Amino acid sequence: MYENTLPFAKGLDKKDTLNHMREKFHIPQVNGKDSIYLCGNSLGLQPKTVKQYINQELEDWADLGVEGHLKARNPWYSYHEKFASSLATLVGGQPSEVVAMNGLTVNLHLMLISFYQPKGKRYKILCEKKAFPSDQYAFESQVRFHGYDPDDAIIEVGSNDDSPLIQTEQFLEQIEENKEDLALVVIGGVNYYTGQLFDLKKIAEKAHEVGVFVGYDLAHAVGNVELKLHDWGVDFGVWCSYKYLNSGAGGIAGAFVHERHLSSKEMPRLAGWWGHDKDSRFLMESGFNPIPSAEGWQLSNAPVFSMVPHLASLELFDEVGMEALCRKRDMLTGYLEFLIQQVNQSLQIITPKKKTDRGCQLSILTGNNGKSIHEHLTKEGVISDWRNPNVIRIAPVPIYNTFEDVYRFAQMLKQI
Repeated sequence: MYENTLPFAKGLDKKDTLNHMREKFHIPQVNGKDSIYLCGNSLGLQPKTVKQYINQELEDWADLGVEGHLKARNPWYSYHEKFASSLATLVGGQPSEVVAMNGLTVNLHLMLISFYQPKGKRYKILCEKKAFPSDQYAFESQVRFHGYDPDDAIIEVGSNDDSPLIQTEQFLEQIEENKEDLALVVIGGVNYYTGQLFDLKKIAEKAHEVGVFVGYDLAHAVGNVELKLHDWGVDFGVWCSYKYLNSGAGGIAGAFVHERHLSSKEMPRLAGWWGHDKDSRFLMESGFNPIPSAEGWQLSNAPVFSMVPHLASLELFDEVGMEALCRKRDMLTGYLEFLIQQVNQSLQIITPKKKTDRGCQLSILTGNNGKSIHEHLTKEGVISDWRNPNVIRIAPVPIYNTFEDVYRFAQMLKQI
């Protein structure tokens, strides 16, 4: 199916219906030429329209001052509402179930306030072992806030053998085994270290079977894999926008709340004025009345200048659609996997081989000299990602990476 030649890679690029999308992004330069940028799992590239869009808001601010909230070309008062349709499509939800707000861990804490409701024997949180550290810190602080010991209240599901991968059955078994003690299940949709995509539908079904809320950290999933949060019945999801969604360092994050929770005024939450009923928001009265949508979890008014890059990027996702992106993703990642095995069979890819169990990231176990390999690749113009103790993460992102990118990366790896 694949060939380890430059003409073959170039031929795939000529047939690629998304190849033109690369021209819509700025490619970082190294040694006076385009870098081989394979780090979209950490920070996506800048869409070229971002500068124009930011300048527009700067002009409106200069010309209108406070009047820009209602009179800007994109009124700031309702700016966050622009994202509902696009985000709903990306996560498989309804527009009322999604909102762009805050940062990822802030949103995780807000969701934990609402969905982690320890009572009696049910006080434990189940997550995957080696969850992203920020998630771990959030879980630890939340259980301590409720008076529990994290060593007792947090159940980490890990592999039964030396493999870093976790089988879906292990999650299901642990949920069943701890069903009398669980208050919440929270999993990272795609594991940041291994690139493994978990079976989110089955995990959600099992959690609900034993009467437990379930939520997902989708930082490495949104814009990378197909999601159907509404149909899967997921209670909540949170994500950042600066990885596959290309919205800039520390860009605005997002949240999903299933529609069955949206009209509840009794559910515990931290409140802020931008989550209050829009019709009475400026009456400045006491008594919080939440908007009956995911917007009801908002705290403050929209940080417009953080949201502008998000708008520019989501327009590109609307243009191409996740179906086409996933189709190219599988071809591109499959070609990368083939090339790595061709150039050095001693390198171990710890990401699952099945395309249904991964996104575009491949994590390469390098051995003791991995850091020097990564540093050499960087000097040669490959921008990738190092994770201690010995993994190089490579992510060929389908919206801007090419087959020639991964071919040239493999050739540099071979030379090293």
